[in-house]
Amino acid sequence: MLKAVILIGGPQKGTRFRPLSFEVPKPLFPVAGVPMLQHHIEACAKVPNMKEILLIGFYQPNEELTRFLMNAQQEFKISIRYLQEYAALGTGGGIYHFRDQIVSGSPEAFFVLNADVSSAFPLTEMLSFQKEHGEPNSFVILGTTANRKQSMNYGCIVENEETNEVLHYVEKPSTFVSDIINCGIYLFNPDIFQHIGAVFQKNQQDMLYPYDGEEPTNGWHRAEAIRLEQDIFTALAGQGKLYVYKTLSFWSQIKSAGSAIYASRLYLNQYHKTHPERLASNKEGGPKISGNVYIHPTANIDPTAMLGPNVSIGTGVTIGAGVRVRESIILHGANLQDHCCVLNSIVGWDSTIGRWARVEGTPSDPNPNDPYAKIDSETLFRDGKLTPSITILGCNVTIPSEVIILNSIVLPHKDLNRSFKNQIIL
Repeated sequence: MLKAVILIGGPQKGTRFRPLSFEVPKPLFPVAGVPMLQHHIEACAKVPNMKEILLIGFYQPNEELTRFLMNAQQEFKISIRYLQEYAALGTGGGIYHFRDQIVSGSPEAFFVLNADVSSAFPLTEMLSFQKEHGEPNSFVILGTTANRKQSMNYGCIVENEETNEVLHYVEKPSTFVSDIINCGIYLFNPDIFQHIGAVFQKNQQDMLYPYDGEEPTNGWHRAEAIRLEQDIFTALAGQGKLYVYKTLSFWSQIKSAGSAIYASRLYLNQYHKTHPERLASNKEGGPKISGNVYIHPTANIDPTAMLGPNVSIGTGVTIGAGVRVRESIILHGANLQDHCCVLNSIVGWDSTIGRWARVEGTPSDPNPNDPYAKIDSETLFRDGKLTPSITILGCNVTIPSEVIILNSIVLPHKDLNRSFKNQIIL
């Protein structure tokens, strides 16, 4: 029997995703037409002998999350439960806190997946790899190759090239260590809790007997706040217990809104294999489709509109005559009026873009000439200026006719009356 745990974080973890995370928990943000989390759940549900999926995070239970879980349980015919942390406990602390729930029913192994990644999720391949490598009680990290410079933004893995054992692990090193990086997807067995428990006990000791002059504190000093990457993997490396399975299939982080558009492109491309029915095609009386496009059946689109590549159209969206949309996500209830143009942007729920208006951002894609390049997690500001990136319209934003919005972030419930460039519009 197998289980899966998806770490969904909490409200303060979605800060780089604002203003979109004001309206919906980040893990439920639509990527390629379905909530981000659904891609994870679907991959887990396909693994043979998978009995239960647990979500761990510190979001308050809410109607949206509850509805999503009910629908997912019905669609994928598998038990899915949400376990709420009392505080942010880190990637290791959360699973340790709920260890009794995870080992209930005696699963032989369980996956742990971070919610903020997009991937082909080669979970069955990781299971086969674990059976072929190392002792039965070994642990597996999913890894991929990054370029030399970008690797330092991730957890870096030095492996034994013959056995794939992890010999050395460093989280976000200051100098180059390895071009194999941690994808945030793991295969564990219940033995991992012994290793996390040892760190928990050490943390308790440190809290009872702090260093001279150091005050006992909360935050990361709370005994249960444990990070798999720094606290567990670093110690396990070189002990014959930790292995890396390197994937050649797609993988990317979803840290910012810009990276959601890139992740949407990756998933739309994968739909050719997994969900061809989700991809729109050119039909008589329908809009012109270029490349991979998802259109929700409830959307109303004029046949003279042109969509794609990499476009996702949500529920109840209205798109008028002559509209052009490319490399964008258009969310529920948005209204794109005649002849407007939307490029490299996310248009928020129930927003309106007027006739002949232009909403455009700057893509933050990886270098297309480097097969190992990853998307950069850009900071919001650079040198005191807003970093050029995609344009984001929050919910209920109104852009009047013939106005141009470039590389800007517009907070919810704004009625604009002029053009903006490189602005955060509060």
